[in-house]
Amino acid sequence: MGGSQRVTLKDVAAASGVSRATVSFVLNDDPNQTISATTRERVRQAARDLGYVPHGIARALREGSSRIVVLNIDLQLEGNYSRSYIRGLDNELAAHDHVLLVRHGHSAPRSTQQILDAIAPRAVLRFAQPYLAGHQPTAEDWKSGFAGHAALQIRYLADRGHTHIAMALPDEEFPLTEVRLRFAHATTDALGLPPPTPFVVPRPREAGTAAVRAFLAAHAAVTAVAAFDDDIALRTLTALHDLGLSAPDDLAVIGYDDTEYGALVTPALTTVHIDAEAHGRLAARAALGLDAGGITRTPGRVLVRDSA
Repeated sequence: MGGSQRVTLKDVAAASGVSRATVSFVLNDDPNQTISATTRERVRQAARDLGYVPHGIARALREGSSRIVVLNIDLQLEGNYSRSYIRGLDNELAAHDHVLLVRHGHSAPRSTQQILDAIAPRAVLRFAQPYLAGHQPTAEDWKSGFAGHAALQIRYLADRGHTHIAMALPDEEFPLTEVRLRFAHATTDALGLPPPTPFVVPRPREAGTAAVRAFLAAHAAVTAVAAFDDDIALRTLTALHDLGLSAPDDLAVIGYDDTEYGALVTPALTTVHIDAEAHGRLAARAALGLDAGGITRTPGRVLVRDSA
């Protein structure tokens, strides 16, 4: 075959000595057709030898959608959690002969619709959509889901004797800020502690230092900070350094999502590490309408370093 010519079902049929219909039945693994094992293997071998790739548009017309699943993710939510989630989602979809397309950041509705019309995806997902839509966490969520991961920060600080805890937040509009605050409040309530005091640590460096200075002056009882993510935690540590203070002696600081940069600073950042591959696999099963049995979510864990 010429290098630029697409191999078709007709080519595979000719090479294996069967009809195009038989090739289609074999390659689509149609359970309703009685085709001998020998013929099935001959067709599959011919397809492999010729480098046959199913035509996605034609298959979409037959099945009503393509075997593509689209994931939309906000740029602010990229981190260790999202990377491991996407890895699990991609691997599970691949195991069921589907392909993942990830779209990062904001896109105009018109361009989004053009893409969806062109590829006719099996499903369109938005990262963290259940929580953004007001999902109430279940007992399992508090054990090994987003709620439980957020609670890890507060519980870790409380176990070390901190009773007045602040939540350091980004100045940008983050999709999950309100959700994280809600989970933090629920955790302090369960522990019998005062609700966490939120404050913003903005960019650039000078602004972040000024914000931390003003916050500490107004909240002398606060002894620990649970940061929205590692980026905000590192801004807080930098501000403490600029103010001549240290962590954890003057203020304990714990990050979230283990971006790995926290291990490179002094003091090294204590943070929450989350392996979300199972979460991605569960999302894939749900998108394909498959049973979720056999997939177990792994609870997050605190990486204890020097800052808290």
